Amino acid sequence: MKLDDFINEQYGIPKLPENPVYAMAYVPFQREQPKVYSPDQGLVAGTMFPSLDKPFYGGKCGDVK
Repeated sequence: MKLDDFINEQYGIPKLPENPVYAMAYVPFQREQPKVYSPDQGLVAGTMFPSLDKPFYGGKCGDVK
């Protein structure tokens, strides 16, 4: 059984709201035992979770100058 199915079955919490609103952020449940950075590395990255570490490189995303 998937974790989100288990949470829905046990606690009645759906993966997403029934009527999601546009431009509203929804964050799914974290998987069990996610990989995490060390405290020092997390402080530098701004997050403890490597999967959320998305550095901003400015104009390197296209032809933005």
